[in-house]
Amino acid sequence: MEIEIATIGGYEEVGRQMTAVRAGDDVVIFDMGLNLSQVLIHDNVETERMHSLDLIDMGAIPDDRVMSDIEGDVKAIVPTHGHLDHIGAISKLAHRYDAPIIATPFTIELVKQQIEGEQKFGVENDLVKMDAGDSMVIGDEGVELEFVNVTHSIIDAINPVLHTPEGAIVYGLDKRLDHTPVIGDPIDMKRFREIGREGVLCYIEDCTNAGKKGRTPSESVARRHLKDVMYSIEDYDGGVVATTFSSHIARVTSLVEFAKDIGRQPVLLGRSMEKYSGTAERLDFVDFPDDLGMFGHRKSVDRTFKRIMNEGKEDFLPIVTGHQGEPRAMLTRMARGETPYQLDNGDKVIFSARVIPEPTNEGQRYQAEKLLGMQGARIYDDIHVSGHLNQEGHYQMIDALQPQNIIPAHQDMGGMAPYVDLAEDEGYRAGRDLHVTRNGNTIQLV
Repeated sequence: MEIEIATIGGYEEVGRQMTAVRAGDDVVIFDMGLNLSQVLIHDNVETERMHSLDLIDMGAIPDDRVMSDIEGDVKAIVPTHGHLDHIGAISKLAHRYDAPIIATPFTIELVKQQIEGEQKFGVENDLVKMDAGDSMVIGDEGVELEFVNVTHSIIDAINPVLHTPEGAIVYGLDKRLDHTPVIGDPIDMKRFREIGREGVLCYIEDCTNAGKKGRTPSESVARRHLKDVMYSIEDYDGGVVATTFSSHIARVTSLVEFAKDIGRQPVLLGRSMEKYSGTAERLDFVDFPDDLGMFGHRKSVDRTFKRIMNEGKEDFLPIVTGHQGEPRAMLTRMARGETPYQLDNGDKVIFSARVIPEPTNEGQRYQAEKLLGMQGARIYDDIHVSGHLNQEGHYQMIDALQPQNIIPAHQDMGGMAPYVDLAEDEGYRAGRDLHVTRNGNTIQLV
């Protein structure tokens, strides 16, 4: 059977992930993501109002025109998890393909919300839920799709595996080896080792942290760090504000729990905070306290801020959007003095997130921290663990899967270089069985 892989997006940047695998006449697309930084550098861009070709030219979504060169029919679109750099372009591109979108329940719900917010295209692809550990036949040539449970900084993440007569294609974006997650099951390394023994033709891997030594700590480590910080300010009688990734449900859960422990009423503020946590609660992934407020609309957020100021900042923990300094997010508005919440000298701001290492984010975060500091805020930084594998995790995955071929992804060329070195240490060779590629290329494996 002919096996061909099209590396469409995410092979020259972090973002706009999209990869297509052709097995015989059947094609499966993995991910359709947005490049957030390409959107953020333009003021007031509303992607939901824009045409896909304009967004392609902007570098915001994958240029999928290479798909016209792929012989075969698309049988499935498979997003790995609910982050926007993996699902943010589905509402712009999926309608071009007569294929169902197959994902885990939380991811499907987020995809549905993306599609409902679309104002340009009528996306009518079937939405099919499949749980981690399950599999289904794709097409008519004996190709099978399996979801293997992985741990990441969002719940319900999987690595899809396409089983073909020539061996398995393992699409390895994004994960860390977490054996003690705060929510959900540990990564299923037992299944990865079994797939390795059955035979892996190709492993496509996210190499975000390939230059970092050691292993990525568990989310339970971040939880302990966060608990230590929050308990240390239990006696502070002023304002405390926390921010983290809205999609990081495990971290939000920890913030809510520890706020209660130190005698503060947690409240989730910001559109995306309400969206992700509300969805997770509705689908029974989490059980938040009955009195937890979630407010996304600007007016209801400002009303909540007024209530906090009236009743006393010392009794509340606002958990807000804006950990990257995004211009319209809650924390940035607070830093600019655009909300009823008044920051006073000595108030604490907890960043339970790292800056995404990309110039736009770094600049915005720097500006937000400066503005917060000018209001007298004390900043607690970097209370976080990454959602991506460090070097030892990469060695473990290669050892478990023993792939015949490897394709590094999810980085620019500079970011891929440490992974190339690591894979060559394991006996692979660039240009032979280690395929360093670009957006828009195709690789013929069989």
